[in-house]
Amino acid sequence: MKRFLALFLFAAPLALQAQSKLAQNIIDDFSSRAAYHYQLKNDSIMGYIAEQLTRSGAGGLDIDSTVTNLSKDPVALDAALKYLYQYSDCNRQRFIENLREMGLKTNNVFPVATYTANKYKDQTKELLDDKKDFLVTYTGPHTGNITAAAPVAAVQSAGNHAAPAAASSGETATENATATAAAAPTPVDTRNWEVKPVFQARTTDQLATLYGKENIGQRDGSDIGGNATGKIAYVVYPESDDELEINMDGDNGNVLIFAHEHTKWKTPFGIKPGDPLEKLNKINGRAFKINGFEWADGGMVISWEGGQLDGKGVTILLKANNTGDPKQYDQVTGDKKLRSDMPALKKLDIVIQSIAFKSN
Repeated sequence: MKRFLALFLFAAPLALQAQSKLAQNIIDDFSSRAAYHYQLKNDSIMGYIAEQLTRSGAGGLDIDSTVTNLSKDPVALDAALKYLYQYSDCNRQRFIENLREMGLKTNNVFPVATYTANKYKDQTKELLDDKKDFLVTYTGPHTGNITAAAPVAAVQSAGNHAAPAAASSGETATENATATAAAAPTPVDTRNWEVKPVFQARTTDQLATLYGKENIGQRDGSDIGGNATGKIAYVVYPESDDELEINMDGDNGNVLIFAHEHTKWKTPFGIKPGDPLEKLNKINGRAFKINGFEWADGGMVISWEGGQLDGKGVTILLKANNTGDPKQYDQVTGDKKLRSDMPALKKLDIVIQSIAFKSN
């Protein structure tokens, strides 16, 4: 009996370690299967995972690179497993079935299932609630090759190709014109709203090829705080809700600035102007620090405090929509540093005013 007890005490820590860490060959197997399925057109599993990685921030600025190299990014790997577990309704057996559907090697299925179930067993309710919210706005998987952007001129002319109707009288011509107008289909917006091509562009000619020369403008460059950069900035779809400012820096990458709500662009991490402070707290995974309002760089995020957005090239300027109560607003104005979870901020309707993403 004593021998058995001693053997159990010796083996238990080893078993626990095996469940709390994945071997490299297992990681490589899952990573390669995820990369393969991500290349498939509209793959339901990887489409779900990729969208959640994007919205949570774990996918970084280049979701394609992250998803196809999960073995090199432990944080993204764990997040991918978490969202696959969530996709499986936090059901271990369903999770195993999905691992098999991805083509994971037989000997690797149960270690991955055990590791993931143990890691997220205390987050089941949170994951299921998050899935409900996610599915409200999720439009389905969009994996596989991305089509090239279509210039806006092509979209605007999509409904202008109906042949004029022949008429023997003014009345007939009017009737035919009315019928033709009624039958004309609504133009479909075929433009590509992915930001990856913009990050990769290095010249205005490349931007013109992507979005049409007539849709590219330029202005004096500035950061999101309004400080001049001394360089020329290029603008896609200027003077519209979809305006996107691009500051190019050669091989150092591009800085993309969004300052308009209701933009159609698929911004990194799913963050857009107008998004509330609560969403930022959730995506970052913890509270962060911002400058006090009505001061130099007021409302600027100055530290992500080691959260999901830390080191990801994200700069955000916040604004307060509800400043009518001086007692509340005075608590967050002036030369001070604020925590994003402080109670006073919740009553001020804090939202993103503008946001900049810098490619790595």
